[in-house]
Amino acid sequence: MPAPAVLNVGFYNFVMTEKIVALVSSESAPMRRLIQNLRKEGQLIDATQGRRTKSVIFTTGNAVILSAISQETLSKRLGTTELALGVIPAAEEELGAPLEGDEK
Repeated sequence: MPAPAVLNVGFYNFVMTEKIVALVSSESAPMRRLIQNLRKEGQLIDATQGRRTKSVIFTTGNAVILSAISQETLSKRLGTTELALGVIPAAEEELGAPLEGDEK
């Protein structure tokens, strides 16, 4: 059985790609309110490691995940075979070196 395809959402946190419904920017006021409400209700998965939230990932099963990586970068990662299959490149965000195509 092949390994499921996963997306690296930063800091060695992964989401199964077939579960992703939407990648959305967290910049708008409605998204900020939604994040606050979900955090109060305890229905939020925070994968930012304390960094600024740049994107919100909606998945099947009503899971909502916060990422410190922009939705544009996550979208690019979804399009590359290497990252979509969960292969971890040598340079990871935790080490301070941005991945190819990542923004600062």
